Amino acid sequence: MVTESKKATAMGSLGLFALALFIFLSLRWAVLEPFIIPSGSMIPSLLIHDHIGVAKWSFGLRVPFSQKWLTGPYTPERFDVVVFKSVENPDMYMIKRVIGLPGDHIQITKQGGLVINDIEIPRKKLEEFTRPEEDLEISPDQLDFYLEGEKKEHVVMQRRAAFRWEVQAYDVPEGKLLMMGDNRDASHDGRYWGYLPLENLVGKALFIWLSCTETISVTQNLCDPNFIRWQRIFSPIQ
Repeated sequence: MVTESKKATAMGSLGLFALALFIFLSLRWAVLEPFIIPSGSMIPSLLIHDHIGVAKWSFGLRVPFSQKWLTGPYTPERFDVVVFKSVENPDMYMIKRVIGLPGDHIQITKQGGLVINDIEIPRKKLEEFTRPEEDLEISPDQLDFYLEGEKKEHVVMQRRAAFRWEVQAYDVPEGKLLMMGDNRDASHDGRYWGYLPLENLVGKALFIWLSCTETISVTQNLCDPNFIRWQRIFSPIQ
């Protein structure tokens, strides 16, 4: 009797573990997946060691353990911040802002502004802005911050002394997107590696659930509790 009871308890525990694992994997597959920001290409919107929640249902769902789409892929909205698989290395994930949608004609001015389908996107220089100094490679005094967009406003950062020139226009093909980082002069994005296929999309970045300036010494994935950026926790991603 004792042996049978132990077996029943073990089987029950194993069943609960399997159920919990199934629920976790299902949520990660279809609902929300965590990612960590490893670089400064999206400063000031996202900082190094920001931990973010990404909505997996935003652009459709893939067949589990496959790259085939079950539904979608659906086109994001302009200026969404999205996670996607790199076109240069499919095993690497990247995060950028959607600048160009399929069929768009995009120009970048000498001042770094955007002209999309012959309409200049509003931008306003911010004289006062909280600067994430611990993540910057240069002095904040050498940077300018701009509020960009109209319905979806976000802040972009540019180097004040950077040499600029008008580049050729981008004509975004069907089924593709033009992606750019908010750290406009220090982002390896679509201006270098080309257009992003819709099928590379992973999900829309929704919020920051944890952030820190330093991680513990044994891993870069765990925040040091002494260096938490408390003001960023549960901040929405604009």
